[in-house]
Amino acid sequence: MLRIIKGARVFSPEYLGKKDILIANDKIEKIADNIEPPSPDFSEVEVIDAKGKILTPGFIDAHVHLIGGGGEGGFATRTPEAMLSMLTRFGVTTAVGCLGTDGTTRHMTTLLAKARALEEEGITTYIYTGSYEIPARVITDSPRNDIILIDKVIGIGEIAISDHRSSQPVMHDLLRLASEARVGGILSGKAGVLHLHVGDGRRRLDYLFDIIDEGEIPPTQMVPTHVNRSHELFNQAIRYAKMGGVIDLTSSIFPIKKNDPEIKASKAIKILLNSGVPDANVTMSSDGFGSSPIFDNKGKLIKLGIGSVKYEYTEFRDAVLKENIPLATALKPLTSNTADILKLNRKKGRIRKGLDADYIIFDEKDLSIDSVVAKGKIMVQNGLPIVFGTFEKS
Repeated sequence: MLRIIKGARVFSPEYLGKKDILIANDKIEKIADNIEPPSPDFSEVEVIDAKGKILTPGFIDAHVHLIGGGGEGGFATRTPEAMLSMLTRFGVTTAVGCLGTDGTTRHMTTLLAKARALEEEGITTYIYTGSYEIPARVITDSPRNDIILIDKVIGIGEIAISDHRSSQPVMHDLLRLASEARVGGILSGKAGVLHLHVGDGRRRLDYLFDIIDEGEIPPTQMVPTHVNRSHELFNQAIRYAKMGGVIDLTSSIFPIKKNDPEIKASKAIKILLNSGVPDANVTMSSDGFGSSPIFDNKGKLIKLGIGSVKYEYTEFRDAVLKENIPLATALKPLTSNTADILKLNRKKGRIRKGLDADYIIFDEKDLSIDSVVAKGKIMVQNGLPIVFGTFEKS
């Protein structure tokens, strides 16, 4: 199958200009000022007029609870699993799944099976091994072996720190786990990141600074997420990113404690840039389908929400339209940065010849989503999903 997209303003995420793009099956075959159909028989080639549109890489969501999460309020508060169109309609073409608080009734084998199912339905998926707790819940006999032996496992996470729901790990627990992740990544050619849920506890990122000071693990190996949940944590995250660490903003962030002033991801990006944080050290993920509990000062659950992938898109749009962040810069935390950090950049994260044909077409005026394509297959058209999961209703 050949498809030519004509006249779009192409962001790779850097701006390439108005270009034509040739898609051959599931790959980007050519990018040029003008591409004519190779055959006079136009029935063999799909030509799409994209004038007045913006074309970007598909979003990589590096933190999704693909089989649901939660349960902090009892069994009835376990959140439902992800469905295909709930991801694609907001531009996600690659998703990294994880477990959360519950590593007992949610299992790594189930997460792996769900990731494979979504891949069969049309998008690209990976997973982290583990959950909030230490020792990490695994598929084989160790996190290192999971990374080395299982194709979809690219790191360990989300391990909880500075949170009353964590296993209360100390610095040396995290150092050993970061080492497991690093060696597993080295031996398999994967990222081997340690993906860390950060709560609202008083230690915040202290242990990560201790690891950098006392160990040999580089800061890029440990990626703390939810760092925009409070101003105190966010200030530490700025320091960590300036030291060379990567920080992950959460688009559907909710405060853990009542009246805790979280920072919207779009605003957080602007603050980080103004603070001198390298834009390559920032990613954004959704925490989609995970629970968002709010506790009072005594640790009692008072409210429970659910993370949504849609906020990843809305925060990106707000970053451009409300915070006046250049579109190319606003794209990086959702595309090239994530691809580089997770070592997916040989296939994902950019509009480039030879990479997977994962892309989004936006309306130029308001950045509304027109189309989403994953591995060359149109998943969303005219703003609406046209491909659904096996058990979804159209």
